[in-house]
Amino acid sequence: MKVAHLTGSVSTLGGGIALALRSLVNAQQACGIDPLVFAPEDGGETLPEWPPGLPEILPARRFGPVLWGKNLPRHLEKVAPDLVHTHGLWGQPSIVVGSRCAPQLKRVVSPHGMLDPWALGNGRLRKKLAMLLFERRCLGKADCLHALCRSEAQSIRALGLRNPVAIIPNGVDLPARVIGREKLKGCKVLLFLGRLHPKKGLPNALQAFAQMQSGQDGATGHQAWQLVVAGWDQGGHQEELESLCRELGLSFAKTSVEEHLAARDRAPDTGGEGAQVVFTGPAFGKEKDRLLRHASAFILPSFSEGLPVAVLEAWAYELPVLMTEHCNLPEGFAAEAAFLLGTDVQSIAAGMRELLQASPEALQRVGANGRQLVEKQFTWPQVATQMKTLYQWVLNGGAPPDFVETI
Repeated sequence: MKVAHLTGSVSTLGGGIALALRSLVNAQQACGIDPLVFAPEDGGETLPEWPPGLPEILPARRFGPVLWGKNLPRHLEKVAPDLVHTHGLWGQPSIVVGSRCAPQLKRVVSPHGMLDPWALGNGRLRKKLAMLLFERRCLGKADCLHALCRSEAQSIRALGLRNPVAIIPNGVDLPARVIGREKLKGCKVLLFLGRLHPKKGLPNALQAFAQMQSGQDGATGHQAWQLVVAGWDQGGHQEELESLCRELGLSFAKTSVEEHLAARDRAPDTGGEGAQVVFTGPAFGKEKDRLLRHASAFILPSFSEGLPVAVLEAWAYELPVLMTEHCNLPEGFAAEAAFLLGTDVQSIAAGMRELLQASPEALQRVGANGRQLVEKQFTWPQVATQMKTLYQWVLNGGAPPDFVETI
């Protein structure tokens, strides 16, 4: 089975979609699918660890907000896939799939959270125009829409779309078990890992963290924690976060992941740099593995997510997680693998307080619960197998799989 995946970016600028797609196609190769990946050149650094020969990056020009990869329809005609699977909205993949190009091709569309209310409200006018010009047509022509969670499926239905909807989560690659984290000495690390974008809620998290550091809540002992922000900047948001640190009186450092970990090894009691907040830039491969192994807890105070792989990765590394309900992982709260955050400063501070006052034994138990949850239902081989079942149904018909909802 040959599947052509189309997306707007396969670089560090592509955020979680690019990361999830890379892991998905690696797992698909292992389960007998022949995946292809096409994306326009967007000026970012291509993510590492794709399968050999992937992705195919097309020379591109920008037309307003749309990045247009050269001759994408001709590439599809040449490779003759059995099915086209698009990832993300508002760009060239939607225009091509919604056009008269290759009308015989079966289509699966994954919005990746872009139809959730907060996401639709961010840049509302531009997205309304795109919906009128091409996106509604693309979504309506899909043989199946793919939601990452129940909440996203509800958002899809709220727009009046009546296509079949498959609910298949993102996954994670399981690392070797983390042994001895409780023996790490010195300053503890509260880790954020992901794209630096306003929807992630980091400004409010910094304000909450400043309250904890200054002891405004009357509690003590929080000075032994350091907030490490690891991710690629989008639209200059890191400068805004650094400016906020200055306003809040939080000391901060800018360094690479490698330099941060080396400094931490030299001076664990101060977190290495002696700063309360550390910006490391993006982390991939072995550096990300080491960063997760050195962390004590993970935070994602987001206003909107599809289904964040970063949280699944944190659980895979047995980290207790602080997250909002907008991360669309209610299973984490049910399994006692996460602490619930609101999105405002005071509720984030309350969640931080609950985490930071918990005993080491309690935190270890919460992290172990997260690992068990991922092992049970969030690994990439499981996801790839479900996606293969979906493709076979789209191509061959018959009774829909139990994870597909029809109207």
